[in-house]
Amino acid sequence: MEEYGGEDVIVVAGDGTGNFSTINEAVNFAPNNSMERIVIYVKAGVYEENVEIPSYKTNLILLGDGTDVTLITANRSVADGWTTFRSATLAVSGEGFLARDIAIENKAGAEKHQAVALRVNADLTAFYRCAVYGFQDTLYVHSFRQFYRECDIYGTIDFIFGNAAVVFQACDIVSRKPLPHQFTVITAQSRDSPDEDTGISIQNCSIIATEDLYSDSRSFKSYLGRPWRPFSRTVLLESYIDDFVDPKGWARWSNEDGEDGLESLYYGEYENYGPGSSTDGRVNWVGHHVMEYEDAYNFTVSNFILGDQWLQSTSFPYDDGI
Repeated sequence: MEEYGGEDVIVVAGDGTGNFSTINEAVNFAPNNSMERIVIYVKAGVYEENVEIPSYKTNLILLGDGTDVTLITANRSVADGWTTFRSATLAVSGEGFLARDIAIENKAGAEKHQAVALRVNADLTAFYRCAVYGFQDTLYVHSFRQFYRECDIYGTIDFIFGNAAVVFQACDIVSRKPLPHQFTVITAQSRDSPDEDTGISIQNCSIIATEDLYSDSRSFKSYLGRPWRPFSRTVLLESYIDDFVDPKGWARWSNEDGEDGLESLYYGEYENYGPGSSTDGRVNWVGHHVMEYEDAYNFTVSNFILGDQWLQSTSFPYDDGI
């Protein structure tokens, strides 16, 4: 085993030069219910596997050689008979999971509908300099406290979705060109009750699109989010929003009663910039807010996910406030 920061490291290499040739073998080998961090170093290569981090595999670190060279890829989808939950290429249920310098992809394609690249349903999880590639339902921020820093997230519809308390910082959030007659929507947050302290907070990120969507943006509407559940909560703070985003900003979920939680949801925007950031033409729903500093501060790392209590030990950078 090699060392990383004084720790023993389990090495995965597809070419046979490591301890294991697949990531799942390394995860299985890692001790159960570890209180210490266990590093799994995944050397450059393409790993075609659905990787599962069970709840009894705690405090694992998945460390790649960079998003351009270390890739986990698979192609499960709802169209091929998987549930959305089970379609994930990388599924994380182990508390304290960290990932750095690694790319995760679901290559099922837009025509396969829901196809998750990364699902996280574990507390105190963080991702740094990772890339997550998919189309519909790319990143399932399912539950608990999560943090993403300097990550690239690509998708078409509801591609950041779920009911975690999650903060994205300094990420590139990239809308891809969808299928004909579709639209793009970045977030679909699914808070079910006003008592849940969950939501999606996007801070100091770039809301941008791929070249093929930019060049054809008049054919497709693009939105920041839509309410998957009636108390859906998403905020954008100090982020760059490009001009492919529709001036309305937000879309209805469209259910039969026509209400969609437009009064009970909370969609907030604070000090964003860029050609798509003007709030003048935004939806006039009761639940949409142009936020004040105090409101925005509630969605910061220190306040929303209590990051000062756990992120320092990850050695990942983060900004605690506004």
